[in-house]
Amino acid sequence: MNLSTFRIQLIILGTVFTAGFLYLVLPPLSQNFDIIGAFLGGFVNPFSSAYALDIIFTWLVLAAWIIYDAKTKGIKNGWIALLLGVVPGVAVGAAYYIYLREKQNRN
Repeated sequence: MNLSTFRIQLIILGTVFTAGFLYLVLPPLSQNFDIIGAFLGGFVNPFSSAYALDIIFTWLVLAAWIIYDAKTKGIKNGWIALLLGVVPGVAVGAAYYIYLREKQNRN
């Protein structure tokens, strides 16, 4: 796979996830704007709690990597990936940072 195909895949995956996230989250959130309740909804049973905990720790690992990598390699705007990792999600934050890293490494 070449670099341009890889970049296109990152953009497509991030976009598809964001669209799915917005499709699933915006309707109930527009009816009842309860951010804390929405967050706690991920902990309604042991299975969803395990997935929610996995996502939280995945974001923490991503944050540690981005902070270290951005500082050591001089990657600019890595903090945007951390925000995208919270909303819409870790998949978008990771895809954005990898895209950003590859773009800056290429230059």
